[in-house]
Amino acid sequence: MKEPHLVLNQENLSEIASRIKVPSYKRDTLKKGIVHIGIGGFHRAHQAYYLQLLHEKLGADEWGICGIGLRENDRKIQQVLQDQDHLYSLIMRHPNGQISAQVVGSIIDFILGVYNPQAVIDRMASPDTKIVSLTITEGGYNYDPNTGDFNFSNRDVLHELQHPDDPRTVYGFLTAALKKRQDQGLPPFTILSCDNIEHNGDMTRKMLLAFAQKQNKELADWISKEVRFPNTMVDRITPVTTNEDVEYLKNSYGVLDAWPVSCEPFKQWIVEDKFSNGRPSLEKVGVQFVKDVSPYEKMKLRLLNAGHSVLGILGAIQGHDTIDDCMRDPIFQKFMRAFMDKEASPVLDAVPGIDLTEYKNSLEERFANPNLKDKVSRICSESSAKMPKFLIPTLLENLNSGGSIAFATMVLAAWCYYSDKALSINGMPIEVIDEQHEILNKAAKNTTSDTLSFIRLESIFGSLFESPRFVGAYSENISKIYADPDIRFHMQELLNDN
Repeated sequence: MKEPHLVLNQENLSEIASRIKVPSYKRDTLKKGIVHIGIGGFHRAHQAYYLQLLHEKLGADEWGICGIGLRENDRKIQQVLQDQDHLYSLIMRHPNGQISAQVVGSIIDFILGVYNPQAVIDRMASPDTKIVSLTITEGGYNYDPNTGDFNFSNRDVLHELQHPDDPRTVYGFLTAALKKRQDQGLPPFTILSCDNIEHNGDMTRKMLLAFAQKQNKELADWISKEVRFPNTMVDRITPVTTNEDVEYLKNSYGVLDAWPVSCEPFKQWIVEDKFSNGRPSLEKVGVQFVKDVSPYEKMKLRLLNAGHSVLGILGAIQGHDTIDDCMRDPIFQKFMRAFMDKEASPVLDAVPGIDLTEYKNSLEERFANPNLKDKVSRICSESSAKMPKFLIPTLLENLNSGGSIAFATMVLAAWCYYSDKALSINGMPIEVIDEQHEILNKAAKNTTSDTLSFIRLESIFGSLFESPRFVGAYSENISKIYADPDIRFHMQELLNDN
């Protein structure tokens, strides 16, 4: 007789242990030493999993995680985790087809701050809290991508500058909590960004200090002197959870998990070793603590993240559904590698301990993982925030050095077509997910009357439209793609010429 399905929660954990690996440590002894804003799939596959490894190895009781949601749309994940006693399943999908799964228990609480901001402030201000970490996506940092300055026109920011006890953005919550700690004579927490932004710690510090200076100069001075903002580089491909993931756990293990996470086996976390108030011994489970994260994060952003965007934009137009579909297409595989070899690698800094050729080989293997099914639509989402960080800097550096710009330029021309038509070459609609889609679409639609209309968006492209070399190459690509959107043909033509 088949065993009944078991709902994932603490009460059922001992019985679930006969079916799937579960935490061996006592979760009820964990203190909430880490407060994490932005509990999404990546955090649960990456930072929370590293903490699970640490709990398993050392029993690090002071480093449990309390999740924080600052938006209404965080309510669903809060409810799911609450119903499951904050347990969830992590499914690891290997390139060879092997699948492994386990239950992760390092998250022990979740607070939704939308209607109860004081509860979030109090948790951050608690003496137990040593680190506040962030995965709030590129758009959550509230800066002008053209100037790099804090965006003070944000309505929520304007509100919390006048009402510091009623925060709405991450900056309002951080300053409110830090002010409470300052008033109580407590040491500050470390603010640890785990987002894909170059110099993410420096960026967080700059934005928070800009906000705090306007709100409370005395507090801003204290933050400047006392709070540490380590730069980090994070890496683990984590597709959006699907119904198939839920069904896999149900059918393979008899475990009912409403929101598991699927990921690749590879993981990497490199952290600048500067903290305000102690840190977990994550070096015991593979985290690298270094003096300078810069070369590692630049390598990752310019190769992995940019490589993803190259495959995603071109693949969407060609009609490929997933990144591994793109990699099974030999022209896509060759084009992506040529971009990495000819344009990205020449402008990278030396990366201590990393063989770039081996790293790029590993990226090809990871992208081609047939077991992962990472959607092209996920990779293309919020491209307006990604391109200025992942792809355009490489293009600018090659313009300055006289290096190749052919591959990156074709991607930007294809992005214009993608933003304009939102159709693949087989006539199927493309789901465009981007906060700037209306602006991008309007600029792209004017391309037929003004070839440079799309790249005149200075908030994204800066002054690229003033470069005669780039404009010539871009205009040629626009003419070709709009005349015939068969991307594979144009990619092959470019490969033949280079």
